[in-house]
Amino acid sequence: MASPSQSSPATTGTTNAIGGTGTKATSGTGSTAGTTSSSGNSGTDSTTQLLTKPRLQELVREIDPTEQLDEEVEELLLQIADDFVENTVNAACLLAKHRKVAKVEVRDVQLHLERNWNMWIPGFGTDELRPYKRATVTEAHKQRLALIRKAIKKY
Repeated sequence: MASPSQSSPATTGTTNAIGGTGTKATSGTGSTAGTTSSSGNSGTDSTTQLLTKPRLQELVREIDPTEQLDEEVEELLLQIADDFVENTVNAACLLAKHRKVAKVEVRDVQLHLERNWNMWIPGFGTDELRPYKRATVTEAHKQRLALIRKAIKKY
């Protein structure tokens, strides 16, 4: 049985989520750019990395121009980013397979990110307005607020 896969315009790569043998990145012309294995290799090929060290340093400089990252921290952050993307793509592929379709759609990725990471990426998929859900106020919280108001009135 073939696993669902889709070529992403952002990464121009295809991912085999079900087989678990690895990911294969291809360039826009269809030639193979590189292959990485998900068997736990510590070294990663720069052609298949989504986030590179120069880009990571640029992101850090945007936040704090004086901050410098250690080499180990850079490697760890790059690995975390790669793992996040790989896990998200795998989960999206499983959702597409569950829907019995051969292509991963934006809604598969959105569903995974929303359910597991409480993330919503605006501008993709549906244009519906997402209502803001207000947290329910418990009775204990109301009592604490009443005590605070009462204490403020004394002074």
